[in-house]
Amino acid sequence: ASGLAAVWRLFRGLSEEQRRYEKRLIFEHPAFARLCQQLLRDARRVPRGDLVFSLHAVVSLGVPQNTLLVQTLLRVCQEKLNQLDNRCISVLATALTGLDKDKNVSALQAGLRLLVEQRIPHIRDIFILQNLMRCMGKDAPVFLKRKLEKAVLKEVDHLTFLNAQRVFFALVAMSHCSIPILNACSEKILESIHDAPFWQLILILEACHDLQYRNIKLFSAVANYVTSTVCLWDKRQIILLLSAFEMLGFQPTELMDIFAEKVTEDPEFLNLKYLLIILRVYSRLNYVPEGQKQLFIETLHSCLNKYLPNISSTELLKAVHSLCVLGYLPHPALDELLQKENLDELQSGDLHKDQKEMMLQCVKACVELDSPTFTKPALVLAEDFSSLVPLNHRKAREALLELLGDENMFRENVQLLHKYHIDFEIRVDSERKKVLPGTAADDHADSSVERLAFLFVPPSAFCMGTTHPQGKLAVKKRHLTKLGYEVIVVMNKKFQEMTNEDAVEFLKGKIYSRSAVPFSEVNVQSNN
Repeated sequence: ASGLAAVWRLFRGLSEEQRRYEKRLIFEHPAFARLCQQLLRDARRVPRGDLVFSLHAVVSLGVPQNTLLVQTLLRVCQEKLNQLDNRCISVLATALTGLDKDKNVSALQAGLRLLVEQRIPHIRDIFILQNLMRCMGKDAPVFLKRKLEKAVLKEVDHLTFLNAQRVFFALVAMSHCSIPILNACSEKILESIHDAPFWQLILILEACHDLQYRNIKLFSAVANYVTSTVCLWDKRQIILLLSAFEMLGFQPTELMDIFAEKVTEDPEFLNLKYLLIILRVYSRLNYVPEGQKQLFIETLHSCLNKYLPNISSTELLKAVHSLCVLGYLPHPALDELLQKENLDELQSGDLHKDQKEMMLQCVKACVELDSPTFTKPALVLAEDFSSLVPLNHRKAREALLELLGDENMFRENVQLLHKYHIDFEIRVDSERKKVLPGTAADDHADSSVERLAFLFVPPSAFCMGTTHPQGKLAVKKRHLTKLGYEVIVVMNKKFQEMTNEDAVEFLKGKIYSRSAVPFSEVNVQSNN
């Protein structure tokens, strides 16, 4: 039995390619067949430790699950389950994650969960606890997740950097976002951030994304560390880190500045894959370095032109969309994208069809509204869909009714061209002292009338921890401004937390005040 475990220990240190070759040699070797036959005969007599390690070894080596050997080991593990110590329970749990559901596996998993529930209060080993969390997985009952969480919290003082990272991944496997554990792990990671290898940083950021865990202190520390040691990092590594930050909605401005400079100095390293990632990162985070905006975007545009002969229609759409979001119209690529065969190809497939349609809609809006020849229309066509106001806008509607006294003094859920919509539109005189009645018939431009567009948005519309709008909101704000609106963006989550009196006063200040800036103090507070 210990022989099989030894084979696995040697096998797991090999590369994937070596494993495939060695696995064939192992399975063809007569000694391996004798080892398996001996284990099958002695299964009920081997020590409990050898039993679970042997099951783990044969499963990991790829012995088929439906063989008599694997099924026998599963049944014997069921019989001896109560005799297993904590370490053996952890190894058994790991082995079961490599097996498909069948009668014996399901029975053993059910028994293992009951045993783990009983043992948790007595397990002090953080390695065993995080492994059990990982192996119990997202299907574990909520009460078991809570018990594991409490047990880990008791041992957080003994966490090392490596264990803290493993606990992160265990929480991802359980689909369980425990803020106290994550905060404790983050502190341990922060202590050793300067010793962290590249891939560990990437995996930690990806785990935070999977758990929807927002820790600005942790993300800033990673960004500052990479920025301060940027000369030690390969450009491709920085691209992957920026991509991980983009998924989190976190904007590491200093690192983005430095990387943009590297791109403009030496764009040759950008293959199509990396070019698309960079375009996506900078457009979604709505960031172009000050002082080198034109040079940076033109460098990316030049790289894109180089790939036009061989680029797919989907890749072309992604690239053009990103540049349009940044306010730049890449004409050769645009001309290529808007050719009939490319548009037909994009609109024919079912895969990501809605996402492609949204990107195309944005590109077409940018072509019209961001054109240097565009002028504010004399007539802004708009439709009023008051009956379709979302439930989370009721508070704003009630506050406006109390403030303005009449529902004819504002319009709700106003739909504009290019599928833009405004949550509330309010018309005021040019001195912002008086609110004017507004109806769909009043769409003609009038220099004595100002149109206020209120947008109530979630925190995710901004870069994390800031009031800097992400690309989608930035484009909408830019285009509504082009259509003659003054755009006032309100963080809806914070607005909903206000008392009714505060909500009325807040809206009053935005409507009548000349200093009604688009991003107010209410937004800043919501990120702290």
